[in-house]
Amino acid sequence: MSDKIYFNTSNKFSFKRSLVSVSTRLHHAIAPKHAENLARKLLLTPVRSKPKNAQPQGLIKRELKTSEGTLQTYQLGEGPVWVLTHGWSGTANQFMPLMEHIASQGYTALAYDHPAHGESEGVYGHIPGFVRGLEAVLDNCGDVAGIIGHSMGTAAALECHHQKLLNCPMLLIAPVLDYLDNLFSSLKRSGYSMKLFNAVALELEKKYHYPLHSIDPYTKLSNRTSRTFIVHDQDDKFARFAVSQKAANEIDNVTLIATQGQGHGRIMKSDFVMQAFNVLAQE
Repeated sequence: MSDKIYFNTSNKFSFKRSLVSVSTRLHHAIAPKHAENLARKLLLTPVRSKPKNAQPQGLIKRELKTSEGTLQTYQLGEGPVWVLTHGWSGTANQFMPLMEHIASQGYTALAYDHPAHGESEGVYGHIPGFVRGLEAVLDNCGDVAGIIGHSMGTAAALECHHQKLLNCPMLLIAPVLDYLDNLFSSLKRSGYSMKLFNAVALELEKKYHYPLHSIDPYTKLSNRTSRTFIVHDQDDKFARFAVSQKAANEIDNVTLIATQGQGHGRIMKSDFVMQAFNVLAQE
């Protein structure tokens, strides 16, 4: 359910909207606390994906204590640091082929598992937690040469105001630049109770002092002055390609590399991404 809530761009879900609408509203009316606990699990619990890529030789794994629990980090190579931040229900393991490429070019690739993802601690995942996790990683590494994000990890990178990211180049892979529009339109199509969703969102806002309406990756991208490459497949089913195209047309420092047949996940280890990194690293 959570993947469909956050990243569904189809016209309808596989279950009946009316049933979801009635059941969630009735549940919240009869047993509000129980409904909110269930909603928290449903909306904020990512899938713990299993690793699909072999760990490269020389990979250094470390544990990092943060306010969001212990995060697992992965480092490969030597030289200026490029930080990699994965997406919802993803893991740093998805970046392993790209990390090998980065290391081969004379750089350090530093990836990590977000809270409640991969080998990191945590139960719930959300943008405020993603941002705090990224801030902790940045606090504990040297100067940053650039940052690479995938899917919801791109939103976290753009939302992060850490000093080390202010002027560094960005490589955004299948980015979710319209996070709130995508979220609310998906909720509407699902029939899920907005009152119940708002109760969960308000709890997060109070805990992290992070208003939901302030999440705006597209505007944050337009305010950046450093170079940004977007690599996005035209038929991506989870993140809207049209929004990336709009960003490239409207924002001077954004370059779009459009692909076909790479999907939302496979694109992470495509030659298009490797080539985009080479260009950014040389500028």
